[in-house]
Formats: sequence, C-alpha cells, structure tokens
Amino acid sequence: MDLVSTIQMAWRSLLVNKMRSFLTMLGIIIGVGAVIAMVALSQGTSSGITDRISSMGANLLTISAGGSSGPIRGVSTAQLTNKDVEAIKTLPLVKYVAGEASTNGVTVALGSDTWTTTVDGTAPELQLIKNWPTTQGDFFTASDVANMSRVAVLGSTVVENLFLNGGSPLGQTIRINGIDFTVIGVLSTKGSSGGSDQDDIIYIPLSTAQQRLLGSQTVRTINVQGVSAEALTPLKEYLTTLLRQRHRLADTAEDDFRIRDMAEVLSTVEDTTKMMSFLLGGIAAVSLLVGGIGIMNIMLVSVTERTREIGVRMAIGASTRAILTQFLIEALLLCLIGGLLGVLLGWGASQLLSLLAGMTMKVSPVMAFIAMGFSLLIGLFFGYYPARKAANANPIEALRFE
Repeated sequence: MDLVSTIQMAWRSLLVNKMRSFLTMLGIIIGVGAVIAMVALSQGTSSGITDRISSMGANLLTISAGGSSGPIRGVSTAQLTNKDVEAIKTLPLVKYVAGEASTNGVTVALGSDTWTTTVDGTAPELQLIKNWPTTQGDFFTASDVANMSRVAVLGSTVVENLFLNGGSPLGQTIRINGIDFTVIGVLSTKGSSGGSDQDDIIYIPLSTAQQRLLGSQTVRTINVQGVSAEALTPLKEYLTTLLRQRHRLADTAEDDFRIRDMAEVLSTVEDTTKMMSFLLGGIAAVSLLVGGIGIMNIMLVSVTERTREIGVRMAIGASTRAILTQFLIEALLLCLIGGLLGVLLGWGASQLLSLLAGMTMKVSPVMAFIAMGFSLLIGLFFGYYPARKAANANPIEALRFE
C-alpha cells in the first residue's frame, strides 16, 4: 500500500469518530496556542521596551541627581545645574548635550478647553538626540533659550486633546499654568510604550521653564550623546571625573549623581525578556506534553477497538510495516491538524489581547513553525507505542477478538 492510500485510510479512520478526534486534538490545540501567545507577549513586551529605550536616543548617557551621600543614606540634596551642562559640553567624545527640567500634572488651556500633561524645559539639542522630527513648524532655537521666549512645541496627544476644532495649532496661544505661550511646532507621533504615552508632552525652552514655571536654576536630567557607541565607556569616566570635581566630592565620598548607559539598560532588558520567553514558553509547552499523553491514550483505545480490523488486514496480506505506518500517520495527522488550529488560536488570542488590553504582542512565524514541529514530534513519540502494539498483534488472536 502506498503512502497516499495509507494517509487516506488514516484520515477516514479519524472521521469515523469526529468528536473523539477533536477532543484528542484539544490538548495539542491549547498547547500550541499557549506557546505562541505567551512567546508573543514576551517578545512584544521586549520589543516595546527596546523601542522606547531606542527612542530616547542612540549612544546616550543620562545623568540624574542623587546618590547615597548626605545625612541619611539613600537621600541626597545634590543638584545638577546649568553650569554642569555647560561644563559637559567641553568634554571630548561629546556630540550633543541637553539638560531637562520637567514637571508633571500641568494644566494647559486653549480657550475653554483644558488638558493635563507634562511640560519639559530643555534645549534644542534634545530633538537631535531623540531624532524626533516635527510634522508642523519647527523646534525652538538656542536664541529662544537665551531670550527665555514663551514658545512651545507640542506632542501629538496634546494636539488631539486640546485642539478639538481640528485647526492648525501653529501660531495659536495656549496657557500653561496661566502663562501665555505661542505654539511654534508639532512633533511627529512616537506612540505609547510600557504604558506611557511619549506624545503627551510639551517642550519649552529650558530657561523659560526654570524662570517662569519652576523657579529654580537646576535641571532634573542631563542627556549626553556620545560620538559613537564605543565612546560611551571613556565618556562615562570623563563625566564622573568632571562632576566629582565640580561638586567638590572627597576621594572617599560616593557620587551624588547617577549615570545610566542606555546600551547597558537595553542589554539587561533583552537578557531578562529572553529568559522570560523561555520560561513562559516552557510552561506552555507542558500542556503540549499533556496533549501528547492524551493522544497515546486514545490511540491505545483505538487499537483495542480495531483489533479485529487489524487481524483481517494481516490475514489478507498487510505487512507489519503497513499497520505501523497507518496508526503512526493517524497520530501525526491528529497533531498536525491540532497544531494548525493551535497556531490560529495563538494568533487570534494575541490579536485579541492587543486590541482589548492594549498589550504589545509580536507573533513570530519562526515560533509558529517551532511549535508545529514540536507538536509533530509529540505525535511521533506518543503515537509510536500504540502503532507498534497494533503492528505486533497476533493475526489469529486478533481475528478471534470480539
């Protein structure tokens, strides 16, 4: 009997008990679907975090105030200032520097319409560091910072929620905490990541924010972009030496600032999410093994029920190999169909979670093929014993079976 005829016979055998065949496949369907959905969640989350970190800027070091110095360990009164920013600009290996002084929960008004957002005072270099172009107008300039100009560049979320009439925001006057600002630009959309909307922000000149909103000449963060990724390690040492000297720290004193390397953060995130992918995938794969045990159980029952059929086939000349192949193909068909349905289930669950819960899901075609291959291996492994039992049946005893 050729392979095509064997497959057709195996298919007809599965159709005889459709409900039982479906219930047998259910373990494989759920297992493959769970593997794909869990790995899609892990990879999607990893991709979202990676995109967010990358959007902060390439070859970036961020400096923030705070350390373990001070009267109480873990509490620091150290501050970063505009003079620190200017000093950093003189260091070698520095491409761009931008200080930031931001405040959250700021009420912005346009006529009777209001919106609560984040206002960030910064320098024009921040746009270059983040590679964040405008879709309308332009970013403010160094002269705007020097003149403490009351100009603002809006994120797309602010535009959507404040300019409800749909008109162009350019040239219009908005009030930030009661102070008039002229809109000179609108940034392109970056989207949400990690539950935070990057477009829900307003940028204004750093000097204006410090003088009119914060009443302080300090900065919360200093962004330093190196000339290359290889320059970050020596640049980090230059920054540490410079800031310790400027803050007059003793040799034994701890740093009163923190320097974060975005490349290191990205590497840590990637390693963590890779481990989570293996963990979640492994947990979901357990259900595949359970499905395989179910297939073995049903195939053993099928062999018992069809003992007389096996005897008749052997009596008319069917070889041991033909019997083995038929039952093995039945197990493989169950896993193949179950695997395909599981892929559809996993993809559908991923899309549903992405739509309803706003979760980032990334379905990998490679993972779908791996899950399918794993399900076929389970069919081969758990289907072999029942198939072998059928092939080794004694024809005379099989014919006498009632």
